[in-house]
Amino acid sequence: MAFGARSPKIDERAAELCDQLTLDEKLGMLSGDQEFWPGLIEMMAEGYNLTPYVAGAVPRLGIEGIRFTDGPRGVTVGRSTCFPVAMARGATFDPDLEERVGEAIGREARAQGANLFAGVCVNLLRHPAWGRAQETYGEDPGHVGEMGAALVRGVQRHVMACVKHFALNSMEDARFQVDVTATDDVLEQVYLPQFERIVRDGVASVMSAYNSLNGEWCGQNRELLTTTLRERWGFEGFVMSDFVFGLRDSATAVNAGLDLEMPFRMQHDQRLAAAVVAGDVSTATIDQAVQRLLREQLRFAGTPDGEPYGPEVVACAEHRALAREVATRSIVLLRNEAVAGAPVLPLDPTSITQIAVIGRLAATENTGDRESSAVRPPYVVTPLDGLRAALGPTGVDLAYDDGCDHGTAAAVAADADVVLLVVGFTHDDEGENVGLADTPELAGLFPPLPHELEGPLGAALQPATDTGPGIGQGGDRAVLTLRPYDEALIEAAAAANARVVVVLMCSSAVLMEQWRHLVPGIVILWYPGMEGGHALADIVLGHRAPTGRLPFAIPTSEDHLPPFDRNATSIEYGPLHGQKLLDHLGVEAAFPFGFGLTYPAPGGVGGSGLAGAPS
Repeated sequence: MAFGARSPKIDERAAELCDQLTLDEKLGMLSGDQEFWPGLIEMMAEGYNLTPYVAGAVPRLGIEGIRFTDGPRGVTVGRSTCFPVAMARGATFDPDLEERVGEAIGREARAQGANLFAGVCVNLLRHPAWGRAQETYGEDPGHVGEMGAALVRGVQRHVMACVKHFALNSMEDARFQVDVTATDDVLEQVYLPQFERIVRDGVASVMSAYNSLNGEWCGQNRELLTTTLRERWGFEGFVMSDFVFGLRDSATAVNAGLDLEMPFRMQHDQRLAAAVVAGDVSTATIDQAVQRLLREQLRFAGTPDGEPYGPEVVACAEHRALAREVATRSIVLLRNEAVAGAPVLPLDPTSITQIAVIGRLAATENTGDRESSAVRPPYVVTPLDGLRAALGPTGVDLAYDDGCDHGTAAAVAADADVVLLVVGFTHDDEGENVGLADTPELAGLFPPLPHELEGPLGAALQPATDTGPGIGQGGDRAVLTLRPYDEALIEAAAAANARVVVVLMCSSAVLMEQWRHLVPGIVILWYPGMEGGHALADIVLGHRAPTGRLPFAIPTSEDHLPPFDRNATSIEYGPLHGQKLLDHLGVEAAFPFGFGLTYPAPGGVGGSGLAGAPS
């Protein structure tokens, strides 16, 4: 039987194992294995997902349980290959390339003790302010579905994959409190097709979302988890909650179709046994959930024939080369105007003597959010590192300034033949927001804190160090432009030198009307992973042709976007956003969906004009 295949024999074996479990063991399988407070303290003090989170292990029957690693930039456990963020990979419009990324991730997950990769994020980019935009592929459900399905195919050659967050989870700061309403037509035509595509392709698991949909929390929403997912789409895998706050009522969640509360013992541990005794949850419902969990583990038990999973797989040369290839393919050239009769890019080292690299992000390891999607690679090549390595043999002088003083930066720019100005965002500006300041009622879901753990909890609440992600960083973007300081830096550099290329590090649309016509070159580098600096050098020096295309539209005005309230308690999602909304309004984008320029590279790679709009 092929690895990952479904079969009646697997169903029979899952039923046999279920029959051998005690009721306590069955209930235990529906939560993470670690007690809540010790697990939370460890997460806060040491970092998130340093090793796989285990759920439902029953050693006496040889059941190893779910062994979870997060994503989607790569495997979050260990020191793994850090690929560009998913939005950057979406800019490649290449499912085959994304499938190769999935294969690499699946191998590294298996090599580090995980059997489930929960990094297939396919919520739509409805609005560019969304803090976790970097974790999805774009604004179009067809494109997002194709890329997500490709990632699943690659991952599931080695481990289970989990698609998330089901559903309509595209606001960050309000995610624990907001109720999203949408009509059936909007759901079926806009916000659910990419999930359906991936479910029908055989994904092993679905993770529910934190938000509420049409009046019920997604983690206990029967319409979503049973009527749509199982009855209409035929989903045979298991549903897990988003972490810690993914369900509000234990019995309601299990009856709605949630199989696994992650990552610790929390609501179920406090209430599920009593609900079964009271008849609020039937033992048949418990058995269904247990068997779904067992079936998927059995599907992916063992290893594919001939596949090596030793430690040498992790961040190996092949995977690092793939990270560089993906980063190079993802870069989008937005503007490439002529200066003195020739386009500003690519740069020709034989005709210039000095390049100025300006901006603090040029020398910053900036791979994206530092919360649940954070990957800890063995190294990161910054833009400055990559350019130095590429220019070293050429004899071209590289002058660097961090841009903190506009006058100094302008002087450095004036002395150079060309300026590469690296600006944009970091995890402080956009990313996951795990702070609970606006939703203190969530603390009421916690089990009682044992007295002996009060001291360790207090220590864990101290400011984070470099050993792990911080708490409460990121969130939704407050503004859609660059910082005023960065915009002024661009203006100062452009006044000092006619040949300025702005390199943007970001995850979604940036409004550029204040400055985009002041500079001849604009490149989106995204959060480009561990090899991003080399990729940037490959593109700007013409070693590779730019082929990336925008997976979203960039508007000229915030007025051309759907409503977005970072503190919303309720919001209605309609049928239009992104390019379709611009078309409906009859306004032009600054750069439309699918836009990307290119130029020739050695060996005839690439061409002139647009890289081509997606079909």
